[in-house]
Amino acid sequence: MENIILKRFKESSEVKSRFLRENLPKLLDVIRLISHTFEAGNKLFFFGNGGSAADAQHLAAEFVNRYVMDRPPLPAIALTTDASVLTSVSNDFAFNEIFAKQIRALGKERDVAIGITTSGNSPNVVKAFEVAKEMGIKTIALTGNDGGIVGKMADFPLIVPSTSTPRIQEAHILIGHILCEMVEHYLFFKVNP
Repeated sequence: MENIILKRFKESSEVKSRFLRENLPKLLDVIRLISHTFEAGNKLFFFGNGGSAADAQHLAAEFVNRYVMDRPPLPAIALTTDASVLTSVSNDFAFNEIFAKQIRALGKERDVAIGITTSGNSPNVVKAFEVAKEMGIKTIALTGNDGGIVGKMADFPLIVPSTSTPRIQEAHILIGHILCEMVEHYLFFKVNP
């Protein structure tokens, strides 16, 4: 058991280090994009399925409430939380419409949509990105492996170089925390990325 634990910690560390080596400039671009989005009075949408839905809610809460500092709330919305909307859209239309319909209803040009999918192929995330692009909403993909469909669609693909869902999810929450912290630094301490 000890060897398995050591192996998992090593794998997680290596995946995160490799992601950073391959994506630091892109990560800085995303920090700038989100910061400028908030400065302009626009919103940030998060969405995904399963563990990625939980990450969407977690990260939206960090922006709305606080990450490491007390500061004004920032407009971030998890599209995974309204059971009535999710079930009515699923029932009346299709499950792959659950995020797209909400983006149509709540989004506007120059907002930002962050789709979280470890495979990059979740049909409802793909559909939401299609709608976002039609509306002039920038897209950020948090994904893994080769990025899948959304990795190719996204304006800013943040692809974790792993085929292991747990390792990808561990990297996604670290990336999300980095985004929260650096956006706070940019907006409230005037530190440029």
